[in-house]
Amino acid sequence: MSKLKLGFWMGSFAIIISGLLNGACTKKEVTNTPTPVLNQAAPATSEKLKIGIVLDKGGKDDKSFNGAAFAGATLAEKELGVEIKVVESADDNAFEPSLRAFAERGYPLVMGIGFAQVDALKKIAPQFPKTHFAIVDGTVESPNVASIHFDEHEGSYLVGYLAALVSRTKKIGFIGGMDVPLIRRFQMGYEAGAKAADPKIVLLSNYAGVNSSAWTNPGRGKELALDQYSQKADVIFAAAGATGLGVFDAAEEKSAFVIGVDSNQDALKPGRVLTSMLKRVDTAVYQIIKDEQGSKFTGGIHSYGLKEKGVDYSVDEANEKLIGPYKEKLEVIKAKIIKGEIKVPDYYIVHK
Repeated sequence: MSKLKLGFWMGSFAIIISGLLNGACTKKEVTNTPTPVLNQAAPATSEKLKIGIVLDKGGKDDKSFNGAAFAGATLAEKELGVEIKVVESADDNAFEPSLRAFAERGYPLVMGIGFAQVDALKKIAPQFPKTHFAIVDGTVESPNVASIHFDEHEGSYLVGYLAALVSRTKKIGFIGGMDVPLIRRFQMGYEAGAKAADPKIVLLSNYAGVNSSAWTNPGRGKELALDQYSQKADVIFAAAGATGLGVFDAAEEKSAFVIGVDSNQDALKPGRVLTSMLKRVDTAVYQIIKDEQGSKFTGGIHSYGLKEKGVDYSVDEANEKLIGPYKEKLEVIKAKIIKGEIKVPDYYIVHK
């Protein structure tokens, strides 16, 4: 072999070895480099806008709060052509890793459904400033977070007013899920509405528990409801997520009335569901997704009350005969609340 060719091959060999060594060093450096805190919200691999949603413990089949959020997301997927990925959290410890995973994967909008996710989102949102987040029933003060609030006490006032009009025993019931200020707000509005309709009305009240399992225990819900019905309550408002399904069973068993919550639950036990206090989580979820798609997302507080049609009472073919005789009075009360002529007591204000 000539010296020229030998020199050529020796040079090539040196370049190859150098490249391999440099590659090995580069790989080692990447492996040991910590994950950067600030994300770049990388575009999703699909052309569709990707939305990540983390549901509360009750899951999409609770036929109530989470079910409403899932319905809104499903409608957005159908009508807006977005791609929805939903995670149902097994427990509260799953919130942070679930929210973080969506942000790390470059989802432009990540939504946490339920106040229990506030602490996790407070930690994560500042770390991913280019990602938009939304939280339902909580407040996270960060410019990239939309905090979605509802005036539950206004809707609860209406169904309390109705319960007192319908009651023949002058006793009505309230069964909450987890004993937290949010559900106390439901109860305060409900009781105020009932006493406005009949000052002599008596309210029986119970809560299913003090931790997140209180949302997923229909057996406990039925037990509490049967006890209230045995004390002569003839209408019970169940603000308890999936636990409330047990209240519906008790109402059917005792031929009494129940009032649903969040989603329209009138058809679950036809003839026994007086109405449902609608909390339009579905509408809010859909609107935030639509805003994101149209580059109109804004952080801060997004409020939904009677005026914004964020809360209301349900009327449909399943309950229209039950509610018909009282609808005119309810509409008058609703109009007065919207105009500010009736001030519904707010647990958040009374106990702040």
